[in-house]
Amino acid sequence: MKYLFFLVLMIAGYSGFAQQHQVGLRLGDPYGISLKTSLNQHYAAEVILGRGSPNSSQYYRRTFEQSKPLSSAIYDGQQVSGAFSLQARLSYEESLNGEFDIVEGNLKGFAGIGLQLRSVTLSYFYHTPNPGDMPLGRVDERSDVDFGPEGFIGVSYLFQDLPVVIFAEMGLFMELLNRLGHLKVQGALGARYSF
Repeated sequence: MKYLFFLVLMIAGYSGFAQQHQVGLRLGDPYGISLKTSLNQHYAAEVILGRGSPNSSQYYRRTFEQSKPLSSAIYDGQQVSGAFSLQARLSYEESLNGEFDIVEGNLKGFAGIGLQLRSVTLSYFYHTPNPGDMPLGRVDERSDVDFGPEGFIGVSYLFQDLPVVIFAEMGLFMELLNRLGHLKVQGALGARYSF
């Protein structure tokens, strides 16, 4: 909760030059609270605080195999908990009303870049071939932190008579920290209140 308070204060600091603010929910990967502010007619900054989906079981199995707690450890599975995600983004937006002959509301296309930090807590379950080495059913607790750039594209629509923006987007996240070059496709739908 203290992170959310800090982010709200940070976005509020832009109010001296921003034209419009938006706050709402983003559903997808990652999902969370979206705080967005217009910097001028075409550029906007956004911060998203929430939770990201875990990576695949194969991803975590490879990570375990590359860094075993014991050389004789045999992977049995994993449990993921405590997911956290923080994104900071900058986007370029362009009205598409003219292209689609829209007379009410404002349809915008956007594209941008950003940085993303994701973290999960992992419990790896494993055993060894020699039961005399240790009890069966061992657990190795670890944190998995991913950090890197993201690129995204999408569309948004601001209703004519309601201060509500709906949006849909797709993006690509590339890890720099933890597994260099690992790519993750992401997408989301959401709505924000505009004030």
